[in-house]
Amino acid sequence: MEVGPLIILGTAQFLMVLDSSVMNVAISTLVEDFDTTVTQIQAVITLYSLVMAALLLTGAKLGDIFGRRRILAIGMVIYASGSALTAVSWSVPSLTFGWSILEGIGAALVLLALVATNFEKEQRVDAYAIIGAMAGIGIAVGPILGGWVTTEMCWRVVFVGEVVLSLAILFSLGRLKKDEPVENRPSLDWVGSILSATGVGLVVYGILKATEWGWITPSNSPIEPLGLSLTPVMVAIGLIVLSAFWRWEQWLESQGKSTLVQTTLFSIPALRSGLETTLGQTLILASIFFTIPLYLQVVQGLDALDTGIRMLPVSIAMFITSIVGARLATRFSPRLLVRSGLGFLVLGVVVLLGTLEPDLDSFTFGLAMALLGVGIGLMVSQLANVVQSSVGEAEQSEGGGLLNTASQFGSALGVAFIGAITISILSSAFLADIAEDQRLPANLREEIALEIRGEVSFVPSAAVEAGATEAGLEIEEVQALVEGYEDSQIEALQTAVVAVAGVILLTFLMTGGLPSQVAGSAGQTALGRPEEIEPSKGSL
Repeated sequence: MEVGPLIILGTAQFLMVLDSSVMNVAISTLVEDFDTTVTQIQAVITLYSLVMAALLLTGAKLGDIFGRRRILAIGMVIYASGSALTAVSWSVPSLTFGWSILEGIGAALVLLALVATNFEKEQRVDAYAIIGAMAGIGIAVGPILGGWVTTEMCWRVVFVGEVVLSLAILFSLGRLKKDEPVENRPSLDWVGSILSATGVGLVVYGILKATEWGWITPSNSPIEPLGLSLTPVMVAIGLIVLSAFWRWEQWLESQGKSTLVQTTLFSIPALRSGLETTLGQTLILASIFFTIPLYLQVVQGLDALDTGIRMLPVSIAMFITSIVGARLATRFSPRLLVRSGLGFLVLGVVVLLGTLEPDLDSFTFGLAMALLGVGIGLMVSQLANVVQSSVGEAEQSEGGGLLNTASQFGSALGVAFIGAITISILSSAFLADIAEDQRLPANLREEIALEIRGEVSFVPSAAVEAGATEAGLEIEEVQALVEGYEDSQIEALQTAVVAVAGVILLTFLMTGGLPSQVAGSAGQTALGRPEEIEPSKGSL
């Protein structure tokens, strides 16, 4: 196996993952620097994954049309430009344009199916495992590096480093195999690209704004169609657009025209189950990496470096297990390993629920993080190879595009969904606590309730205390508000973790189509694809 291409592709994967890890541990610093709220930073983080999810299928197709190495180079230039703008950003809009949009577009072009073109078929299992491990390193290094730099210097330094690393990758692309001349060059399905991006965007953005607009009953919804919040309407429209995208692709396929994705590929159980499980796995991971920093930074008052250190067990465990999992694949089936990973996730969530208290139990919290890391690592070690091995050589690009789309859609959905749940429960729990606290006069309870219904943010309790004191409340009233807010924070975070447990159980139901045989066993030449079925037919 050639080391050069492996280093380049692994470094690119490391860079994409590092980005999100750094942002997650710097949430409170970003809120302070830009004088904004957790909800706004949540939107910025979500939009990064959303842009990638919306454009990955298009990026993969552009690689087929113009050459994957060439598109990778263009992607690195755009990514470096976004990192540079992020490093000097002066407002939330400039941060959003640099990090969420430019870096998101660049990443969508970088995450191509280049493993298939640079490694022989028998080398790909190890290549996927190593590149997956590089993602684990990014998750392991991200919180520590981001925390240390944010605490000792400035979070912007990380993005300066990303510019340097992006340029290093760009100037090393000569080590990758040259793009082969394309016969019968496909055309880009612009209609499909627009429909897929629009549908994904509407669904995720609708969920993201649920806290502000209301899930069903409108609160601050800009419009109220049929008396409903705009959230369910926007999600429904997004699903309709995605359905139209699917119909459009089927029609193009029936006409023998170039498609953004072959719908017949979804008749392969291993591919379908692999994509669904990947979506669930990244949704779980994004939810954890959004929720835990809130607990450590906002509730416990830890800085970014301490947050990274506390989260280190999940990162290390994920890195080690992703490598070990690739070796276990020679003895155990992907389905068994993935389901075992989900089992570890359930254990981790149960332990974590017992630690989300005002006083941090370091040992138990570390154990919960390690269990979560083992679970994610086992899943990561299997899913990429399951998806890519379930399609033929000609469909490697589409398989990679679908895999990365599922992954980034899961990340965007995870931050939006868990963020919306956390803020919603915080608001409702705080309202209920205030309504029952007799230390607060009735007129004051009504006034505070009115303010909370307008907007509530996940902030340190010290900020609530300072605001209440500045408003001229009595000491007993200030204490009542602070205690109620702190209790509501814990309840909101615990509810978010319970929601993650629900996602884990739902993901378990998606694993039925994963291969139940060890790769290379009798009757199976590729994961999930029996020998007697020709790859071109796209079904089992």
